[in-house]
Amino acid sequence: MSETNKIRVAIFGGSGYGGSELLRILLFHPNAEVRLVTANEHAGKAVGEVHKNLFGMTDLRFEKAPEELLTLTNIDVAFFALPHGQALDVVPQLLPNIKVIDLSGDFRIDDADVFKQFYKLEHTATDLQTKFVYGLTETNREAVKSAQYIANPGCFATATLLALAPIVKSGMLTGKVIVDAKTGSSGSGAKPASNTHHPQRMNSFYAYKPFTHQHVPEIEQHLKEVGSFQSDLVFMTHSLPVARGIFASCYLETNVQLSNEDLRNLYAHFYKDAFFVRMVEGSPDINWVKTTNFCDIAVHTSGKQVVVFSAIDNLVKGAAGQAVQNMNLMFGIGETTGLRMVGTNP
Repeated sequence: MSETNKIRVAIFGGSGYGGSELLRILLFHPNAEVRLVTANEHAGKAVGEVHKNLFGMTDLRFEKAPEELLTLTNIDVAFFALPHGQALDVVPQLLPNIKVIDLSGDFRIDDADVFKQFYKLEHTATDLQTKFVYGLTETNREAVKSAQYIANPGCFATATLLALAPIVKSGMLTGKVIVDAKTGSSGSGAKPASNTHHPQRMNSFYAYKPFTHQHVPEIEQHLKEVGSFQSDLVFMTHSLPVARGIFASCYLETNVQLSNEDLRNLYAHFYKDAFFVRMVEGSPDINWVKTTNFCDIAVHTSGKQVVVFSAIDNLVKGAAGQAVQNMNLMFGIGETTGLRMVGTNP
């Protein structure tokens, strides 16, 4: 793809961890060119001054978001890595030909009342909501290809849905589903808080948002799209003393006896065309997926009792990487383009 044919990219909210990861990926994407990256509090600063890992890699500078968004005529796709609630105001102001990938929760929930319950915000763009496609690439690939607007899944939702989708699709799920999920501190964002300050976080382990986590409704909503999901979902989140990674342990019951080989074959078949889902023996490890777009999954059964383990990098497969994966599909280029990144050892 020539320079003139590259996908012209804008990133709204480039100063946080999500924006940083979008830049880390897109600056080296062979088919993309970042034309605009906004961060009002850092306007005028070089990207490499704010994100030290990108120092010397780009001449881009942060800009204030344009006041008149209709003047953005040289952009093909806009990524939104803004706090919840802000994309609701900005996306409707864009030219209708610009594709949108929103990394916040603003357009993930179809029901405005449920959105308000979990996000404590009024949904002010309900007409536009109907045009958004839920961007879990592995389960919604064909819809993503033709989408104009993508609601990028939450990080916990990504790890959980990839773990549960094959068994829900199979129709063998019965009884309640219990998900015990844990995340690293980067999930709390780039701005420091008392519970994410390193001396506090490095030795701590705690649960948070029991029964009220905002990813619960999108998990339930999408599982009902994947198959016939009528189970009660018990979803609990915990804070890990690491910077990156999500590890989800999903406990469930099937209505037929399964061997480990049966279960593994079910998952392997479901993800046979999914480059970024890797079936592993024993257990995944967040160490082997950090900085990558992979989701590692392991499955085990003792007959009808099943456990599925999944691990992702919350900032890549759980956010920016999956967003770029969706962009690739939306523009008809190889799904893995710019994303064949391996982790580090150790």
